Amino acid sequence: MAKTITRADLGDAVYQTVGLSRNESAKLVEQVLDEVVEALIRGEAVKLSSFGSFMVRKKGQRIGRNPKTGQEVPILPRRVLVFRASNLLKAHINKPKGGGEPQR
Repeated sequence: MAKTITRADLGDAVYQTVGLSRNESAKLVEQVLDEVVEALIRGEAVKLSSFGSFMVRKKGQRIGRNPKTGQEVPILPRRVLVFRASNLLKAHINKPKGGGEPQR
């Protein structure tokens, strides 16, 4: 099973790379994540170069169906979070393990 990266892992990576204290590194990670969340709440897109973009999309009300009963049910309007990976991130993910060119 793949490892999951946590906030603590991010804080530790900042600590090891930048040289801030562990508490300062954890605070920095929290501040960055808080800024991303606040921007998304305001309806702004968040673009991280060479990584991807986060944006909030509005979905209108529609009629859905209960899969068990087949009964029609209204689905209320809502906002959904969308992430779109950059082409560079996609290329890194699809690169063969031994290096070389990404597979197509």
